[in-house]
Amino acid sequence: MYIGKSIFNLEAIMAVFEGTFTQTEPLHFAVVIGRFNDLVTGKLLEGCQDCLKRHGVDPNPHGNQVDYIWVPGSFEVPLVARQLALSHRYDAVICLGAVIRGQTPHFDYVSSEVAKGIAAASFQTGVPVIFGILTVDTMQQALERAGIKANHGWDYAMNALEMASLMRQLRSNLAEPYSLNPQSLPASFQNASVGNLTAESEELS
Repeated sequence: MYIGKSIFNLEAIMAVFEGTFTQTEPLHFAVVIGRFNDLVTGKLLEGCQDCLKRHGVDPNPHGNQVDYIWVPGSFEVPLVARQLALSHRYDAVICLGAVIRGQTPHFDYVSSEVAKGIAAASFQTGVPVIFGILTVDTMQQALERAGIKANHGWDYAMNALEMASLMRQLRSNLAEPYSLNPQSLPASFQNASVGNLTAESEELS
């Protein structure tokens, strides 16, 4: 039955996009670090830099691939991250900080607002803004996640590499709609005329 025949063969034009960890030479990153609890954030930064370097990114602050911005604490990170993302100079912004629970509700307010702020920065700019803020109960837990047992700074850098690569692919492949890029259409449509497509549409009605 003709209705069962789709004018656009969706299977032919669908694709799979995945971030990679290679060809990192053209990528640019910004790292925003909260100075408060710098015993922890400094270790996270070291893990982050190590990961970037091992994947071909030059982490030298005097180089041209990574910029570092220090702010007073985690609460100030989202504002600066958003400004950096708005510049569209970076493929990803990595946010590093540590919020440790104390005797007052301060922890809950700060951690919640930081999480929402970082998410908003990414949504509003279309640039990956990586949540690298440790939210823990004790300093011991923070240190365990910053090098004693594992360094989450490495994981945050990996997320940035993957998302930066993925977003570059998406922008490159989705920038032009199929109607403006005939070579991306299935072969049966590259040679089809507007008249033919109109006739087929009429048959469906």
